[in-house]
Amino acid sequence: MSIGIIVKWLAVILIIVGALNWGLVGAFHVNAVALLFGDASMITRVIYMLVGLAGLYKILLIATKK
Repeated sequence: MSIGIIVKWLAVILIIVGALNWGLVGAFHVNAVALLFGDASMITRVIYMLVGLAGLYKILLIATKK
């Protein structure tokens, strides 16, 4: 399996995690990432950054139609 396919799937998984987390926040005021890893912990911030980078990556893929 090539590294490109792994990165694409990782981005999809991170985007899904982010979408589900925001859905929980909007519907129930529950932040699953913060509950699991702490409200302002470093790992929570890293997860948020990775979700954001995954979103930017997917925008780039869509813009370049890859």
